Amino acid sequence: MEDVQTRHTNPLVVDAGSGNAYLGFVVYELFLKDAAGGELLSIEGRPDLTERAKGRAERLHFDRMRFQTAHIDAAEYPERIHVLMALHACDTATDDALVAAIKHGADHVAVVPCCQAEVAAQLKEKKAKPAGSMSLLFQHPWHRREFGSHLTNVIRALTLEAYGYQVTVTELTGWEHSLKNELILGRRVHRDNRRARLQLQALLAETGVQPRLTRLLGITPAGAAGGGAQESSTTASELAPEPTPDAEPMPDAAPAAPSES
Repeated sequence: MEDVQTRHTNPLVVDAGSGNAYLGFVVYELFLKDAAGGELLSIEGRPDLTERAKGRAERLHFDRMRFQTAHIDAAEYPERIHVLMALHACDTATDDALVAAIKHGADHVAVVPCCQAEVAAQLKEKKAKPAGSMSLLFQHPWHRREFGSHLTNVIRALTLEAYGYQVTVTELTGWEHSLKNELILGRRVHRDNRRARLQLQALLAETGVQPRLTRLLGITPAGAAGGGAQESSTTASELAPEPTPDAEPMPDAAPAAPSES
């Protein structure tokens, strides 16, 4: 937030899958309430939660908070996003949030994934067929859920890297507050990263999975039709504006206070 407020007079922050918008209210209170400019857009698919949050913003006179009732993948986003955050957007909703961030050139991304079930289901349905002993990592249902969750987040981090983000994966808060506390932070510093893209394609080929994030971005496994060394997926330069040239490496993040969702 400090970075985009330094470089942009009217930064736009998106809280994707905002629920009761508690996270958005905290961010607005800390960074935007007393600032000369900047807006925060909360996107939530449940209209009752949207209306409740809108009423709270009116009572607090948070005039630059906006609310949209829509699912993350169907929301109307402004052309340019500066910060996108998603706290516990369930399963593939986190993928939809990351796609929105990439397509709209977000300078910073912060997501705490939740309920990553899609890849585990692909492993169970034998759609994914890793070779050799790797299949032993998800032979049992418990391991399949844990391995699928971990693999999902590894793919998400690597996808952000492929689209020019410098990524930090850390802990949001202690386990006593939330079991879903893996925080993926990304700061866009390049147009794209060919090495990370090829690593991602190789990982998809080796594990045999194809999560929603890679499908939406057209990223194919290495060796697939149109895949391999030739990059068939949409590149960051085709999707998003140029990153800010003075971007610097992101420092390690410190654990934050627990949030409700």
